[in-house]
Amino acid sequence: MAEFDVHINTDLIRSGAMPSPFCAGCGHGILMGTILRAINEMTDANGKPLSMDDFLFVSGIGCAGWIVSPHFNADTMHTTHGRPIAFATGAKLANPKLKVVVISGDGDLSAIGGNHLIHAARRNIDLTVICANNEIYGMTGGQVSPATPETKRTTTTPVGNPDRAFDICKLVEAAGADFVARWSVHQARPLVKSIRKAINHNGFSFIEVMSPCPTHYGRLNALGEPFDLIDDLKKRSVPVQKAENMTAEELDGRIVTGQIKEP
Repeated sequence: MAEFDVHINTDLIRSGAMPSPFCAGCGHGILMGTILRAINEMTDANGKPLSMDDFLFVSGIGCAGWIVSPHFNADTMHTTHGRPIAFATGAKLANPKLKVVVISGDGDLSAIGGNHLIHAARRNIDLTVICANNEIYGMTGGQVSPATPETKRTTTTPVGNPDRAFDICKLVEAAGADFVARWSVHQARPLVKSIRKAINHNGFSFIEVMSPCPTHYGRLNALGEPFDLIDDLKKRSVPVQKAENMTAEELDGRIVTGQIKEP
């Protein structure tokens, strides 16, 4: 396996794709790097490095939709809001040899796209879905999303979110997914390994990646500078093995990270 500090193969990135469209301190750039590093380290059955020609990347509308389209030197589909899994399903049916990877946000995948998500998991469609969860609608103004924690402020819940957040991993697992993981962007090394395993998994695989949003979530909840949001994710994260021995009260407000389910 390539060392983590080796530069990413520039052939994986479109010429002129930088600078990125992300706000300063956004975690999506870290996530983009982990996906590219995972691909950079992958080989086929004959030991030959995988080419971007082996992949199709599909994204929806939102901040996470910009991870793929301007950056990856590959075939990409930037689709309508909430519909990336539907488009990805059609592409996989048309060309089963493709490694089809969906990259989108918590709002796009678990709100307007929620039914596509649970039924793709139920049918065990051979897709890899990476959910960039910044706990808010980042691109469209900072509205509350299904993943916004209870009591947290957004532009549409200025005195605090009255509803409990979706546990998206539990939702997907309950729907039938047999590969489910959750990481934060500060856990970049295990995230790279998890992405490689998810892409190689035969069937539906889902990875939720917690990614800070300083522009809206951090500002509205007075969480400080971008590095403070990373520190907040570190403090809230608890390994899945440790979480198994914790009570519901102890887990309140925490983020369970690691490989949640694997065949």
